[in-house]
Amino acid sequence: MRDELFPAVACLQFPIALGEVEHNLAQVRGLLAAHPPSPGTLVLLPEIWATGFAYPRTEELGRRTPGILQTMQHLARDGEIFLAGSLTEPKPGASLPQNTLFVVGPEGPLGSFCKQHLFRFWQEDQYYQRGQQGPLITTPYGPLGGMVCYDLRFPEVAKRQVFAGSRLLIVSAQWPLSRLDHWQTLLRARAIENQAYVAACNGCGITGAMEMAGHSMIVAPDGQVLHQAGAAACLISAPLDPAVVDEERRRFFPAGDRPWLQADKDKILSVEKLLETLTLLRRQGSRMAYASADFPALGASEVEYLESARRRADCLVVGLTKGGVQRRQPEAGSPKPTFLERARVLAALGCVDFVVLYDEDGLPQLIEALRPDVLIEGSM
Repeated sequence: MRDELFPAVACLQFPIALGEVEHNLAQVRGLLAAHPPSPGTLVLLPEIWATGFAYPRTEELGRRTPGILQTMQHLARDGEIFLAGSLTEPKPGASLPQNTLFVVGPEGPLGSFCKQHLFRFWQEDQYYQRGQQGPLITTPYGPLGGMVCYDLRFPEVAKRQVFAGSRLLIVSAQWPLSRLDHWQTLLRARAIENQAYVAACNGCGITGAMEMAGHSMIVAPDGQVLHQAGAAACLISAPLDPAVVDEERRRFFPAGDRPWLQADKDKILSVEKLLETLTLLRRQGSRMAYASADFPALGASEVEYLESARRRADCLVVGLTKGGVQRRQPEAGSPKPTFLERARVLAALGCVDFVVLYDEDGLPQLIEALRPDVLIEGSM
């Protein structure tokens, strides 16, 4: 590993032609030839840059991704650079692909980030599945964090990656012109709150029926905009300096300050209090999943079951009978946990948002009252 940052970062923005892989590749080649980056530069591309969101052809175009990655490697090798941008990634055994930000060097792919937050307003959730958070990408220039478009609106994504060691956050996006001010504000905010470089490449021009904002940006750790594109196709770049990050963080570093402030036992609610809380959550459009937790014991498989349940909605309610069903006897000499003790352990799980206790044989009434958006199999 050399320094803890790439020597420079660049954003290559252009209007994406829907479904026209060769045309989009030609635009990338042309801009790289007209504005060759210096060796070692990390060059960012927009979201789904090779195909655009050609929804009816998503599966077909996704099969082109392995070949596109090979082309990215050839471009990286020829220019002694690194390329990063999101592509449709088919997932074996899954009904939908993922929107994945790949980082590719002269020797091939270094790693990837899957888009964690899908933009339902554009029906993205009907054609893609959300990805789970993953580790930072290891590069010759240190660990790298990344986000895909809508992820930018979720500050916890960036903060987790910076806490893990990233000093540079990259963003691959197709952000519309109608929300240009949000784009500019959020990029500066992610840089300021994390005291990290932020480089974000956006699409520009008309893609399908939507006009993209362009205005790709490279932002310093103090929020200063080092370089910003306009509305047309172009390549912008800026050098990166690890000393700038060190100096900005020398006095204070909010992203590294992570006290545990919540009391997990407060997740245990009565049915009445839970209904009040869910009313507020549903008012904002959040979806709730319900799963019962009357397990013989809470082990690894039960935790995985609850994690899987949580991924299917925006919050997870776990129900536990006050009798605390125990189908397996505890080991000799060990006390049987009370239902309140079991509830307290469940509340400490990060995937569990609320725990509700109910009377024996009261599950049908509880489900009727809660009206979960997702009822996990085995809960009734």
